[in-house]
Amino acid sequence: MDPLADPVAEGRRVVEAATELAVPLRLLGGVAVALRCPSSQVAPLKREYADIDCAVRGDGRDATAEFLTSLGYEPDREFNTLHGQRRLYFRDRSNDRHLDVFVEEANLCHRIPLGKRIGVDPMTLSLADLTVLKLQVMETNEKDYIDICSLFADHELSEDESGINVSYITSLAASDWGLWRTMGLVAERSERFALDLAGFPGSDRVAERLQGLRSELDAVPKSRRWKLRARVGERVRWYELPEEVD
Repeated sequence: MDPLADPVAEGRRVVEAATELAVPLRLLGGVAVALRCPSSQVAPLKREYADIDCAVRGDGRDATAEFLTSLGYEPDREFNTLHGQRRLYFRDRSNDRHLDVFVEEANLCHRIPLGKRIGVDPMTLSLADLTVLKLQVMETNEKDYIDICSLFADHELSEDESGINVSYITSLAASDWGLWRTMGLVAERSERFALDLAGFPGSDRVAERLQGLRSELDAVPKSRRWKLRARVGERVRWYELPEEVD
């Protein structure tokens, strides 16, 4: 069976197939937000989704390559040979899109560990992980802002995985000044985006929750490593610019 035309339905199909084979794989990115956030299905937060992104534990890497091929995906053999320990890339020719698999971690603007968090939720990464992966994008685009609004419109900050686990998010930032800085900046921009978004009834709620997260990021006790990097501040770039796969 070829991949489905609807990327959200196809994302669900991929994870369900992985679950049947006991492959530790979960969705992330916009498709994952669409599955977790009802507000993403209603204007002005409704948007189109293109590619599919997943994460897998290292012990599921080889099985992932095998079962995705069986689902109709074409592996980029050169890329996967060079980078397969950390990332796998597949093409869906029938729908002219691609599927990315991050192995153990996402090394984008910042290095975000994922492997130990794969099993928190059954289909996607946890709400906290989805939030971190959106907030770590320094060059944020409109789709990122919309996804952030969906996450914060539909889910409260929490101290556990019942909502957006703020304790986990701040634990990452407490030892990484660069990640702390980026998440704070993007959260602030997202507040403004939410408040300026025409026809969005949840704007105040989103802004309040983002403000709450920023307060928690500021209040969490920082490590010695964080404090040393903070002395350098923005004089040295604190984030990477991830390259797109051709």
